[in-house]
Parts: sequence; C-alpha cells; structure tokens
Amino acid sequence: MLLRTLGTAAGGGLPQWNCACPGCAGARRHPSRRRLHDSLAFHGPDAWFLANASPDIAEQLESHPSLRPAAGNGRTPVVRVVLTDAELDHTLGLLRLREAARIEIWCTEPVHKALTARLPLTDILSPYTTLVWHDLPLAGTGHPAEIAGLTVSAVPLSDKRPRYAADEATHPAWSSALKVCDPQAGTSALYAPAIAAWSERLDEAVAGCDCALIDGTFLDEDEPRRTGISQRTASEMGHLPIEGPLGTASRLRHTGAQILYTHLNNTNLLGDPGARGHDRLAALGLRVAEDRMVVTL
Repeated sequence: MLLRTLGTAAGGGLPQWNCACPGCAGARRHPSRRRLHDSLAFHGPDAWFLANASPDIAEQLESHPSLRPAAGNGRTPVVRVVLTDAELDHTLGLLRLREAARIEIWCTEPVHKALTARLPLTDILSPYTTLVWHDLPLAGTGHPAEIAGLTVSAVPLSDKRPRYAADEATHPAWSSALKVCDPQAGTSALYAPAIAAWSERLDEAVAGCDCALIDGTFLDEDEPRRTGISQRTASEMGHLPIEGPLGTASRLRHTGAQILYTHLNNTNLLGDPGARGHDRLAALGLRVAEDRMVVTL
C-alpha cells in the first residue's frame, strides 16, 4: 500500500487568497511553503482511491504521474472517493471530477444525507457524470468496504457538522477517521484530519496502525483567538491542538506508529519548515507531513 499526500493544508490552503497573516505572506515569498488543501491518495494492488476530494483536486492529480490517465487509455473512466466528513474543503472537488464517466463515493449515513439533500450533488452532477453512492461501514460493526484491493472503514470521531448542515440531527459519524488496511501486506493506516475530541476508540485505532495522518490544524489551543481568526479556541472549533494540555502530541509520542501531522491552518507556525516547533515534534518522534510525500507500507 502506498499513501500519497496530495495536500496538507486546512480550508483555504496556504496561502489563503484573502489573508496576509505571517504564514500566508511567508508562503507568497517562499513558494516552497505553499500547501494545497488536505487530501490523500491510497494505492492498493488493484488501483487507487482518494481520501476526500479537495478544491485543488485537478492540480493534485496532475502532480503525481501515477494518478494521471495511462498512455493510450484516453481518459480515467472511474474515480473512487472515500469521505471523512461533509465539509466543503473535503467535498468540493467532487464537482471538479465531473469529467469522469463515473464517480464512486463511500461515506457514512449523515454525510450522504448532507451531500444529497443539503448539497444536492447527485442532481447537480447527473448531467455530467454518474454518481454511485456506497455506505462506509463503521469499524467493528461488520465487514469493511473493499476498495482497490484495500479494506476501508470509518472510525467515528464526532458529531461536528458543516455549517450548511448545522441544524441536522446529531450523529457520531458526522466526522470520521478512515482506517485503511492492506490484507496482503498486513499493514494499516489511519487518516484523521479533524479531531474534535480524543476517544478510547481513536486511541485503539492509532495504536493498531503502522502510519497515522493526524489533525494538525492548530499548534496550540489559543491560536485561533491569538491570531484573530476566531473568538473560539482550537478545540471549540473542532480541532484538538498539537501542543499543550489538550494537545495530541503527548498522546502520540509512544504509539509506535509513524505519526504525520496534516491539515495545517494558515496560522499554524509549522507551515514554515524552519519553525522551532518542528524540533519539539522531532524530539517526540513526530513530524509534519508535506505535500507530495509518498509513504510505503
């Protein structure tokens, strides 16, 4: 199994078009700091699939030759996408994929409802392509989905709903982590770009995987208020910070898995590869994912 990081930034990317914060200004001065919206591609023995479909999806697919159409085949006929939630920055890329003959989508029940009722994607895209919806099973509640020779299931994280569906009923799998396993190699990975609260279930999922890509939106709890982007703290915005009493770093230092932080907000100092925070993470055996990384498991 191969994991390809297509992007590692939170909503808006880095730089964010309407922002002149130090992170965005630095990314404009130093193009190597630029990050596309968070998304992954998983390669199994049969094919590949996407974990989330970001607004940057076309550029992301072009950045990896193995994701382009094979010479002589004309076009990519089918695109497979597994969703962690119904947030706009994780789903708007579905509209950009309309040139595919068929888009197969795996997601949990509340995410499916949001994307077909509140954002009527089937109605919008049916003149262009065929959408095929699949239920994404919850981990431990039956057989996982089989996609591209890999097995995939959802680890429920929280009932955090996107703003456009804020009045929908609560459900534990509005936001989920993806547990992806390679039955042939016996390896597994976890993708959790939005962690609102730590749970025993998540603890077990991280402990049982070889590599985990974890929510790194904010470096510390007060970052959103300190930088002026919100009056709420990181955890109040649905993202546990990396450092501090509520931070995930202290939980992840002894897991034995390869831990990569992703989904960095434009205000996060770790967007600068020279920031001192990288040394603190390295001392714990943790690091930040970069765009276009390839992890082999």
